[in-house]
Amino acid sequence: MKNSMMKRFAASVAVVASLAMVAAGCGNSSTNTNAGPAQTEPKDGYASSYTGKYAMPSKDGVYNNTQDRDNLKDGGTYTYDSTYSPNWNYFNVDGTTSYMSDLWYWYMPTLALQDTKGNLKWNPDFVKSVTMKSANPLVVEMTLADKAKWNDGSDMNWEDVKATWTVSNGKDEAYTPASTDGFKDIKSVERGDSDKQAIITFAKPFFPWQSLLTGLYPRMALDPKVFSNGWVDNPHNEWAAGPFVVASHDKDQVVFERNPKWWGKPAKLDKVVVKFMEAQAALNAFQNGETDKTEFTSGPSLKQVKGRKDAQIRYGYSKTTNVFTLNGTDKYLKDINVRKAFVQAMDTKTLTKIHYQGTDWTATAPGSELFPVFQEGYEDNRPKDSLYTGADKPKKTMEAAGYKMGKDGYFKDKEGKTVTFSYVYFGSTALANSMARAIQQMGKAAGLKIELDNRDSSKFVDTMNKHEYGVIGMGWSASSPYGQVNVNQLYGSKSESNYTFVGSKEVDKLADIPGTISDQLKAVKAANKAEKAALALYGTMPRDVPPAYFAVKKGLANVGPAGFLIVPPENIGWQK
Repeated sequence: MKNSMMKRFAASVAVVASLAMVAAGCGNSSTNTNAGPAQTEPKDGYASSYTGKYAMPSKDGVYNNTQDRDNLKDGGTYTYDSTYSPNWNYFNVDGTTSYMSDLWYWYMPTLALQDTKGNLKWNPDFVKSVTMKSANPLVVEMTLADKAKWNDGSDMNWEDVKATWTVSNGKDEAYTPASTDGFKDIKSVERGDSDKQAIITFAKPFFPWQSLLTGLYPRMALDPKVFSNGWVDNPHNEWAAGPFVVASHDKDQVVFERNPKWWGKPAKLDKVVVKFMEAQAALNAFQNGETDKTEFTSGPSLKQVKGRKDAQIRYGYSKTTNVFTLNGTDKYLKDINVRKAFVQAMDTKTLTKIHYQGTDWTATAPGSELFPVFQEGYEDNRPKDSLYTGADKPKKTMEAAGYKMGKDGYFKDKEGKTVTFSYVYFGSTALANSMARAIQQMGKAAGLKIELDNRDSSKFVDTMNKHEYGVIGMGWSASSPYGQVNVNQLYGSKSESNYTFVGSKEVDKLADIPGTISDQLKAVKAANKAEKAALALYGTMPRDVPPAYFAVKKGLANVGPAGFLIVPPENIGWQK
């Protein structure tokens, strides 16, 4: 999921994994300028003038300059960069990007908040109560807050809960949801004792059922045509509700201003400006004082942002996993043997070294796309035979599948044509190009011809939606510790979010099991089993876990790496 892949604000909708690109940082320096013993990171980050080593952050550390509302200034503007995403409907698979999740955070309903460990607390501005009325069958009663209204003046009511279920359960092919997990297990959503109350009855239990109730889709937007296309370049303020509204928007930036119809505590900020930029432009803008925050992952980027005197560097663990996604509809990648050979050919240790050279980040090789490496219950779910041991192993895989090595050093199919596929990447920085060339050379060493296809960052969403790639580097960001609810989303054979187009009946069956288990660790264990089966299909493979580097203007409060924490948007601001 820009040069840092993912925004740290979790989605203000039901728990889904958010998609974003992998874009290597900028510049061509490979020298780490830090020297001396490592200093423990201050909670508001390292000063840009600090020249020592950065200590590895705590896995559950909070580095966001935590401040109470009373210690924030009233007013001010917060400006930062992001990547353009055209479809404003986060419930639609075309809109399920980390970038749109970030925009929804400011102006759409956030029904639940989370602490750093992901423990959920209902937001009283939107939710009065949520109660499990029966365990068998599972019946949940949800009562929305009396003051909760959409910006068009309509009360939020039980029909909005039903609308959320309708667009997300996968029963009507006119809707293309990002994930049907959990929603497909609901039997009905009916009116309770009042219009504000919804009674949700499950056909079979789903856990954690709370994850399905953290977002709300407006009932006024139920028309399938509106769901699919009506949100393209249209944020629909009238169907929104939150401390901010969209004051203006285009393909260059979005401006949020305080919502005069907001019934909760007023936003501390007057204005939020989100500028859509390429990676190098974003770094330049921050260095020149044009923005207040940028995110990155590379050493050259770190060196550049430290050139701003009033900057702080907030450094923590990311909730993101960078992955290789292989298009199973590609002429050659539809063969599992070719996919397997590509994965076996990738020396991820070397790629990680290239990517993070110049930083003090000690990268961990991830074994899961569902769970962060720091989460309890995490396992390495990669096939043992997938790990890189040299070029001989992928060559043997190709030879065993009947491919013949040509005189030019590349494998040929039965018709004598070279096995060729593309690697699509975004951003034309020196480091991005170096990473791509390394991937190409690793493929060549194994007899696989990889054609590099470089595109502007603004083309990422369109590329994914049109499936214009052979292999692509992308990322998945977890918005909660409940990754077990995302097994179907990532690996289900019928999932709109399965960008590999690879699946099996076995994986589908295993993917349905975790949601039936109420015990968290047992559910994670079941999800691990399902993911092991999915990764054995070689449609996707975890690559690395990036750090979360935030360069911010000194004084910015409640912004930075903080685990699964969701801060109410009205509590973002400038420290007094």
